[in-house]
Amino acid sequence: MSDYILSCCSTADLTNEQFLQRDIRYICFHFELDGKQYPDDLGKSISFADFYQAMTNGADTKTSQVNTEEFKDYFETFLKEGKDILHLSLSSGISGVYNSARLAKDELSEAYPDRKIYVIDSLAAASGYGLLMDKLADLRDEGMDIDSLAAWAKEHLLYLHHWFFSSDLTFFIKGGRVSKTSGFVGNMLNICPLLNVSFEGKLIPRYKIRTKKKVIRAIADKMIEHAQNGTDYNGKCYISHSACYEDARAVADIIEATFPNLNGRVEIYSIGTVIGSHTGPGTVALFFWGDERTN
Repeated sequence: MSDYILSCCSTADLTNEQFLQRDIRYICFHFELDGKQYPDDLGKSISFADFYQAMTNGADTKTSQVNTEEFKDYFETFLKEGKDILHLSLSSGISGVYNSARLAKDELSEAYPDRKIYVIDSLAAASGYGLLMDKLADLRDEGMDIDSLAAWAKEHLLYLHHWFFSSDLTFFIKGGRVSKTSGFVGNMLNICPLLNVSFEGKLIPRYKIRTKKKVIRAIADKMIEHAQNGTDYNGKCYISHSACYEDARAVADIIEATFPNLNGRVEIYSIGTVIGSHTGPGTVALFFWGDERTN
């Protein structure tokens, strides 16, 4: 058993069971659905199926990050137990939550000068963030101390790839990420944008691909292009989706056929309620370890 806590935000989009199994602690974001507030508690307060169905039916969503006081209360629980903390936050390119965690850390460091508190910007999101946390749990379980693990995380963040596509631009239009004109034309022409997370942790549109069948092939090709050791890749691969399991499974089938040395089968998760509030249904994301993310 380690003498420190490995921690993240709920937006790492793994299951509660996996967080428990890997001994990874998490703090919940918040969201509203038609004005009713919920914690982003991995589908416990409202199922992912009900959440995405409500969005399809026209429900309004709004998200809010964890504030500094919430982080202070959360961190202090562990500090009072005499534990050090390594916390990785959701990407600063997507949310300001990293700053909230840093402020909490700075205040608590004065009250607990003998404790170590690391707060690191993951530059990651969704189950890619979860894949990073899973790797850190492996290294912790192999005996890596908190200082070495924090250094490893900082050195390897940009080797984690995130590729996304959406087959429905409705919520990208609603959120202002795509103009109404471009979105209307895109939907009419079956355009499925292919995006990735940049070296700054921002979600960037990269390609406009016509038809879902072609974008499913294209996202798999990005793994062939960027994965460590190419098709000899022997790490884990995660996929997450927002109410479109069949599309996620189609990508997984290609990945499993193309990469025979995968560490286990592709693991498929739901995109959580916070990230999903912005993507809406119809998004598939692919995560793997690869070459360094650059501009």
